[in-house]
Amino acid sequence: MNLKEIGIREIIKSAWKNGIIVPGFNIPYLPMMEPVVRALVDTGTFGLIMVARLEWIKFKAGGIKSIYDEYKKNEQRQFVRLHLDHVPVIDEDNLYTNFEKIIGEAIEIGYDSVMIDGSRLPLEENIKQTCKITELARQAKIPVESELGAVMGHESGLLPPYEELFASGKGFTSPDEARRFVNETGTDWLSVAVGNVHGAISASIRTREKIRARLNIAHLARINETVSIPLVLHGGTGISKQYILEASRNGIVKINIATAIRQPYEKLMDSSVRFAQDAVYNEMHNIINNEFEIAGSAKKLI
Repeated sequence: MNLKEIGIREIIKSAWKNGIIVPGFNIPYLPMMEPVVRALVDTGTFGLIMVARLEWIKFKAGGIKSIYDEYKKNEQRQFVRLHLDHVPVIDEDNLYTNFEKIIGEAIEIGYDSVMIDGSRLPLEENIKQTCKITELARQAKIPVESELGAVMGHESGLLPPYEELFASGKGFTSPDEARRFVNETGTDWLSVAVGNVHGAISASIRTREKIRARLNIAHLARINETVSIPLVLHGGTGISKQYILEASRNGIVKINIATAIRQPYEKLMDSSVRFAQDAVYNEMHNIINNEFEIAGSAKKLI
């Protein structure tokens, strides 16, 4: 069977069972998509094209339809699918969003999978709102990603010292809460917080080098033991290879990458879009071949 004939739910399950990383690449600028897809095809690697709400609010992704249209121009289903990343119930500016309408639009247009982020809500409310989306997606027969715990970094201003956050475990996903959340929502994939942080997006600091985050693998293993679904790691840029590979042995399947490909593009985009695209393509090869060691993964996922 050809991989392009298989649904994304089955592909992620296959990756989960076989310990294969599926990277997801955020597209804050439409011209970034072509080199991302080209690198996946050229290396025989399976990955996801992603757009989050903040990438059309804070950057220049355009919106759900703009990303979809650009994706269709570059579509290579043997190697890539389209995922709607973070659609928060409460956003990074602490404002409520019209998350049901946004996710419903993506489903109607034809996205392969969607994400609701209720992580800024109390547990009960996160479960309630996530259930609305899992029911909506179930009708469309596509998978849902959700989040439990606080993967920080998108908020305005500076984070508390990272070592303080890591040592305290502040915001880490609770294994017991994860069990309840998964059982009650029916979510397909769960984004967890185990020391990972998002890249900063505020205009004043988003060009800085990202925090070199670590992962609490023992805590991740406890989460993995309590739930029986694929886990997702947000904020993949800047995490050392040893942690990435160990995480993939403890339930992490999908790893999100944004800063690593956005910053090289932004450095060159005002002078030459072509050179900026080349920078993205080169960094894609580094991630695929060196950081994640997943070149050729598409054949292994059948």
